[in-house]
This record gives sequence, C-alpha cells and structure tokens, in this order.
Amino acid sequence: MGKITEFLEEKVMPIAGKIAGQRHLQVLRDAMVLTIPFIIIGSVFLILANLPIPAYINFLKAHPDIKATLLYPYNGTFNLVALIATFAVGYRLAESYKVDPLASGAVALCSYFVVTPNTTFTVDKVVTTAMNVNYFSSQGLFVGLLIAIFSTEIYRRVVQKNIVIKMPDGVPPTVAKSFTAIIPGFIVIVSVWVIRLLVENFTHFENVHTIVAKLLQQPLTNVGTSLVGTIFVFLLINLLWAIGLHGSTIVGSVMLPIWLQLTSENAAAYAAGLPVDNIVTAEFRYLIFIGGSGATLGLVLAMFFFSKSKQLKQMGRLAIGPGLFNINEPLIFGMPIVLNPIILIPFLITPVISVLITYLSMYYGWVASPIGVLPPGTMPILIGGYLMTGSVSGIVLQLILFAVSFVIYFPFFKIMDNQKYKEEQKALAN
Repeated sequence: MGKITEFLEEKVMPIAGKIAGQRHLQVLRDAMVLTIPFIIIGSVFLILANLPIPAYINFLKAHPDIKATLLYPYNGTFNLVALIATFAVGYRLAESYKVDPLASGAVALCSYFVVTPNTTFTVDKVVTTAMNVNYFSSQGLFVGLLIAIFSTEIYRRVVQKNIVIKMPDGVPPTVAKSFTAIIPGFIVIVSVWVIRLLVENFTHFENVHTIVAKLLQQPLTNVGTSLVGTIFVFLLINLLWAIGLHGSTIVGSVMLPIWLQLTSENAAAYAAGLPVDNIVTAEFRYLIFIGGSGATLGLVLAMFFFSKSKQLKQMGRLAIGPGLFNINEPLIFGMPIVLNPIILIPFLITPVISVLITYLSMYYGWVASPIGVLPPGTMPILIGGYLMTGSVSGIVLQLILFAVSFVIYFPFFKIMDNQKYKEEQKALAN
C-alpha cells in the first residue's frame, strides 16, 4: 500500500497538478460552471411542464398553450447554453490575460454568430432566412467553446502587440476601451469569416458545426459515454481526489460540454413527450456520487453509527450533515481519504460498481434514464433520484447504490476504526 501512495505522490500528482493548472482547462471549467444556474432554472420549468401526475398531464394536454407558456423560461435559459458558455469563455480567458474581458466576450459571441449557418424556410409563401436557434443550445456548445478560445487568443495577441486605436488622455475610459477593441475585433471577425468560407467552399462539410461534430464532438461522445469510457472517467475523478486535487472540476472541464449536450437532447425529447435515449449525461454523476465524489455517504453513516474510535465517531458526526447534501470535502481532507492507503481502495471501487449498476439498469430498461432535469449537486438522495429520472425507479436505484457503497466501505472502515481505537486505548493506558 505504501508503494501505491508513493506512486501517486511522485508520478500522478505532478502531472495532474499541471493539468489542473492549465489555463484553457481552467477557463472551460469556469465557463461551464456559469451555465449551471441557467440549466437548473430551465430544469425547474421543464419539470413544471411535465409533472408525472396523471390529472395534471391530462390538464396540460387539454390546454397545450399552458404547457407552451411554461416552456418559455426553459427556452430562454437551458436552450441558450451555447451562447452563455461562448461569452463566458471569451470573458474568463481575456481576464486571465489581463485584457478587456467584456470586449473579448462580446467579440467571441459575435464570432460564434459569424460561423453559425442560416436556415431558409417558407412562411405564407414568403421565403425567410434566419439563424437556426438549435445552435444556441448545447448543440452548438463545442463550436462555441472552440471559437471563443480561438477568437480570444487572436484578440489578446493583437492587443498585447499594441495594434489598437489609442484615444487622447481626456477621453473617458469606457469610450477609450470601445475604440481599443475595434482593430483586434475586426481581425478576429475577418479570421472566423475566412474559416467559415474555407469550410463551406473547399471541404465536403456543410459548415463549421458539422466539421466539429464529426471530427471532435461525436468521437469524444462515443468514447467518453460508453460503459468502459464512463468507468474510466469516474475512476479518474476519484483518483484525482485521492491525491488532493478536485477531480470533478478537472475532468468536468473536458467532459461537461459532452454531458450537457446529451442532457439537452434528453430534455428536448422529454419536453416533446418522446423517449429519452442518453444514459450518461450531466446529471448521471449526481446519481452515482451519493454523498459526494466516491459515493461516501455509506462511509459516513458507518462512521456515525458503528465507530468504536472517538476520532472516527466525531468525524462521522461532522460529516453527516454535509454528506446528506453531497458535500464531502470535510471527509476527504479531514478523515483523511487523501493518500489514505486503507480507504483509497473502496474510494476507487465504489464509483466503478455504481456506474456498472446504474448504466446496465438503464440500458436494460429496469430504471428510467435521465430526463434532462439537472438539479443542484447538493440535492439529497432519493429526491434527486426522482427528479433526475422522473420515476420512482430513480429512488430505488439510489437506495441500492447507497446500500452497495455501505457494504463496500464497511470492512475497510472497520480496519481503520480498529487501528484508531487501539491507538486511543494505548494513549489512555500511558
């Protein structure tokens, strides 16, 4: 066990630390976090428009205008996630380079509109051209993130080379900043415009969104959301936590755009009354991580009820409140779980078993798949299971996952508890 800890400290931690500190991954993480409140708000109205109460559903069917009205806030929040994330990446990345973040965010958003294709349709025999709003949702998320990084990198390089319009000292700062953005903004817009023209005229892809979907987004989705890929992702999250790094945010900076795309697809299908197809989504991790990363609620309750050691008993009392709301940092760093050779084993095993149970039970239809409702990560067990699946089967699933986590953690907990108890008794004897 000592060799495992040594390997984690010497080999894994330096590499993981560099990845965690990478500027663009940090920006992607912050940008995706900004989208979460709007997704949660949209989820609330999605639930209101689809409450699984027969009398309520029949009422909405008899009054479809009411359901359409309830979905207005959903369309104005959840379905604008690509635009929110694009602006956020432009803002945060520019902020990290200490150039005007507001202008950079606006330029990133404009760049996204430049590369997004129009749709032609006919209304009352009048041909109309408009931008396809489907690209404003998570369908355009990958393109938004990439374009925001690309545009901001060009923007900040031009500004840092001082290729800007300078105004006299007496001009108000806000006016001066607006003129400063003209030249770098123009260069960015022309650059993305040229990219669009090249893709549409000199490749077999229809547009930038298609090329990104086929060459990047779809392969990542196929690999990252398969059963094996999902097990690897969740194992990696816990491995990073085991060495003291925030695994959820590090891995989430890469995976969250993929998960949100699938959450959005499920939400759209659910809102339209169609079957949902995607299993691994943004809310899937909340089903798995009961009590926080590592599914540690079972461990906390074992400590709370079965500890002989005063130290672990007290830790159980301190951790049970946050643990019920899926917050386990006090446990991870207070027990500690970090670099703890005894608890490290169940900490890595439990999420893997939980992923297997959840994925296969949804794949075979024993449990309802996530319906696209993304509650806060602090949503307690059972309530969260019902909201995320829209079914009692979600409650049953979480009860089973909790029982599994308790059974896996308990023998390792008892080993540590006995060690601590002997140490305490020895200290009292002396």
